[in-house]
Amino acid sequence: MVETKNIQKNPVVTPFEKKLGLPLTKQEITVLQVNLGKRCNLACTHCHVEAGPKRTEELSPEVCEQLIEIIRRFPQIKTVDLTGGAPEMNYGFKPLVEAARLEGKEVIIRSNLTIYFEPGFEEIPEYCAEHRLRIVASLPCYLQDNVDKMRGAGVYDASIRAIQWLNRLGYGADPNLILDLVYNPTIPSSPEKFSLPPAQGKLEQDYKLFLQEHFGISFNGLFTITNLPIGRTKFHLEHKQILKPYLSFLEESFNSDTVERLMCRNELSIDYLGNVYDCDFNQMERLPARTAAGEVVTVAKLLEAGTLDLIEEIGTASYCYGCTAGSGSSCGGALV
Repeated sequence: MVETKNIQKNPVVTPFEKKLGLPLTKQEITVLQVNLGKRCNLACTHCHVEAGPKRTEELSPEVCEQLIEIIRRFPQIKTVDLTGGAPEMNYGFKPLVEAARLEGKEVIIRSNLTIYFEPGFEEIPEYCAEHRLRIVASLPCYLQDNVDKMRGAGVYDASIRAIQWLNRLGYGADPNLILDLVYNPTIPSSPEKFSLPPAQGKLEQDYKLFLQEHFGISFNGLFTITNLPIGRTKFHLEHKQILKPYLSFLEESFNSDTVERLMCRNELSIDYLGNVYDCDFNQMERLPARTAAGEVVTVAKLLEAGTLDLIEEIGTASYCYGCTAGSGSSCGGALV
């Protein structure tokens, strides 16, 4: 936690690139993360994508075919990471899954779990098990009240039933059926409540003990993710007039040991239009990836160039402090 007396209303936040001192550079690309669109059956208060039931944006058939070609052409891709919205609801979900699995890639599905109970999506758990998909599921707390406040009334109960369903299929027990859960802190409403996620290992044990004892649930790992000031979280912080203090808090918690393992180093993030970004957060803030010559990168340009390694330097912004604060934060949880 941070003390109120140390918080200024409009603190000066050091530009992230200045904090690093050196440019943040790309490594060889091994992860292809695709945001299939903004369609979702939920409208969570912390969603940086601002997804929801009224959103209609989703992947086009043309971009889907380009992505399948990238998956087939570049063996350096080890993981295809599908997100949204609810990825299961958006066009291209099954074609990309099947193309990636055919090429022997690991496929991650970032699921809200409640989608399994929507009409037309009841077969998704069995489909995931059949194709041995790794499921990374949002459960921002193991207590019902906190989850329902962040994600909507009834979401906790539906999530528990969904995890039990996955457990019956072998998830959490079969080494080929990996189920990970994701923790997010509560979005702060005042500087007194600024906090980073607790130690990932200890919180994982707390989750496992509680969920096993109360619901007979098993899962593999827990990912702790810091709330980045993007999307609905950013709107909330602006409304409370604490955006700059929150950024300052994140900067004060900067940990240089996290930089080497940042997810943007070896990942390409693709939006539903086929634009390329260094990470999902840059995608939401519309900060495109660029070549050394300053050209905006697209999926079509990658195919034309015949390489995934067009990007030398990663675009950064003040919200990057969220990934480098404390133990670090990424789509795979803590970094150190």
